Amino acid sequence: MNLLDQTVGHTALTLPGATRVFHDHRIDFCCGGRLSLREAAERVGLVPQALVAELEALPAGRQAQHDWQVASDDALIDHILERYHDVHRRQLPELVRMARRVEQVHGQRDTCPNGLADLLTGIHQEMESHMQKEEQILFPMLRRGLGAQARGPIAVMRHEHDDHGEHLDRLMALTDDITAPEGACTTWRALYAGLGEFRDDLMQHIHLENNLLFERAA
Repeated sequence: MNLLDQTVGHTALTLPGATRVFHDHRIDFCCGGRLSLREAAERVGLVPQALVAELEALPAGRQAQHDWQVASDDALIDHILERYHDVHRRQLPELVRMARRVEQVHGQRDTCPNGLADLLTGIHQEMESHMQKEEQILFPMLRRGLGAQARGPIAVMRHEHDDHGEHLDRLMALTDDITAPEGACTTWRALYAGLGEFRDDLMQHIHLENNLLFERAA
């Protein structure tokens, strides 16, 4: 298959280093994983062949830390729970706390991300509900090999993933693409460092579910 006709999600799974290229060009490889590379490049105003050239220039033989394509569903679910669900539950309360502090102290500055704390609070609440549905309903079904019967819950999770993607877009807009302004205090810079980590984790989390775990069940 021509690389341009390959999906973004498949490329992210099979080509180590591809996700960093996608991050650099703001190509959504989690919620937008079913788009072809050609479509994804055109959506962000990038010449498709230029994107392919970057992907083909990635160091040969570079290996991902772990190839989750060969892992069992149980192992993949365990990884998602430990690496993402548990981590998000630690990340979000602290991000909300720092965002509130930054808004309280610097709210009069034009560059202050006013409204960020409320956005993060909403993300926290929605993600907690989402993760509980996965933990209590969907993941137990997949562990029992009931993928065919799980189509309804999977469709709901995909829709909620799209909502998470929209929240990330709002987060990026509020924070100038998570770029701290000149003269930002330590808390402000720490907040943005944490936001960058959270964004990358959430995108990888959704990517593994949408493009691997859910596709297997289908």
